[in-house]
Amino acid sequence: MVKTSSLGDVIHSLPALTDAARAIPDIKFDWVVEQSFAEVPSWHPAVDRVIPVSVRRWRKHPIQAWRSGEWAEFKQNVGHDAYDAVIDAQGLLKSACLTRYAKGVRYGLDKASAREPIASRFYDRPIHVAKGQHAVERVRQLFSQALGYSIDGQLDNVLGEYSLSFQSERQKSVVLLHGTTWASKHWPEHSWIELSRLLLEAGYQVKLPWGNEDEKTRAERIAGDSAAQVLPKMSLSELAALLSASVGCISVDTGLGHLAAAVDTPTLALFGPTNSALTGFYGKNQQSLQSVFHCAPCMLRECKYQLPPGEFPPCFEELSADRVFQQFVAMQEEIDVSSGGVVV
Repeated sequence: MVKTSSLGDVIHSLPALTDAARAIPDIKFDWVVEQSFAEVPSWHPAVDRVIPVSVRRWRKHPIQAWRSGEWAEFKQNVGHDAYDAVIDAQGLLKSACLTRYAKGVRYGLDKASAREPIASRFYDRPIHVAKGQHAVERVRQLFSQALGYSIDGQLDNVLGEYSLSFQSERQKSVVLLHGTTWASKHWPEHSWIELSRLLLEAGYQVKLPWGNEDEKTRAERIAGDSAAQVLPKMSLSELAALLSASVGCISVDTGLGHLAAAVDTPTLALFGPTNSALTGFYGKNQQSLQSVFHCAPCMLRECKYQLPPGEFPPCFEELSADRVFQQFVAMQEEIDVSSGGVVV
């Protein structure tokens, strides 16, 4: 299978592997994925081999990729075995091109279903999967049609399973995932500070991970005004373990939020410009606060309003820190009542 990026998209593919392993018990997958996300496929028991690529870097420096031998090594790795099926789970031109180097019948989304319709030209058997559904369900349907098993009757009533094993005893800590790629998806920093204070006053430990220097600096500013804890740099596996040991997570629309859902951490997601119905966090005890600002969800990386420096998209102004805190506490109370869980 080919699903190279992004982190959220890679995580969205895991339940499809669980379906396939349940329907075809001895099935094994080799997974082509971006090097930076290569940890994720290795967590699933149905994945036999992870084949890393660095398409993002190779496109910027193609001559270097060729001279270094990385491109030749990838082609050798992906072309080593003959496969019963080669599935492009991404539906992009870049992912479709990668399927050409694998031996086997190529499956992928047809031109009416793929994000980039031209990708369907690379497949031997294009498959129609209706749009307007959550991304996880679309991948599950793609795999079931490609591999010849049925999941009819499951989609409305049974959540797909990630089949990850990071569960551990939960501490009374909350992870705040404040970093994201689009400028328009950032929740105001002053809101993170106020939310941190409210959580700390309620007896929670507040933890702030980060992935780059900008996120580290933001985390330090939030912690400086609220006494939250800035964590050291972590791998994806370390973050998964941290999330699985926390009673909850509050997150903007970011790949790490999908990771929280995959390890069954109760998560409250904050959606402004993006659509929680299509790419919301998928799993048990996942809730979203979706802005109802008149132009949301706009799906724009940059807010169309001319904002002064330091200002944030108006669609997030209605999602105040107090509202988020109250929703999170209510969610925790619901979980405690339903599960009888005890937090250490």
